[in-house]
Amino acid sequence: MTTNHQELNDKNSRLAELEVISGSSAILHFAGRHIPAAIGRSGVHADKHEGDGSTPSGLLPLRRVLYRSDRLDPPNTSLTCEPLIENDGWCDDAVHPDYNHQIRLPHPGSHERLWLENHLYDIIGILGYNDDPVIAGRGSAIFLHIAHPDMRPTDGCIALSLDDLRWVLEQGLQVIFVPN
Repeated sequence: MTTNHQELNDKNSRLAELEVISGSSAILHFAGRHIPAAIGRSGVHADKHEGDGSTPSGLLPLRRVLYRSDRLDPPNTSLTCEPLIENDGWCDDAVHPDYNHQIRLPHPGSHERLWLENHLYDIIGILGYNDDPVIAGRGSAIFLHIAHPDMRPTDGCIALSLDDLRWVLEQGLQVIFVPN
């Protein structure tokens, strides 16, 4: 799939396109704006695997949003928006039946904690990747989340500043196209 410039610059479009600048530095083109983004430390790959540090290529629909209600008001979005709780996690254990699903901690499988002391997961957009169906080992927990202040690479997610993340959600972002 390729997008055309008119669609990307259309302020009513719900589609964004990620342009890799170099390494883990990218620009998210959405609703006529060009937004700095951080991506996986290994860049973009079509053949993503668990733990490889790459951002998957393809169409990544935004499924729902999680947020820290103790720190922020709910984001203004038409998507389902749920507050995180302290024992929320995400299973990244490719051999566990909960692989690539939100879980409650404690959990017997390998997992990522979603309730972080830093602010990176104060808002989490759950991106639809390897979720319909889930294929063991193809990658898990691909999120749209808050970037580190120095825009350091992610483990495969797409990260924006808090203000930009709030803005894209408010503008109705529905899908991110990540070319290979």
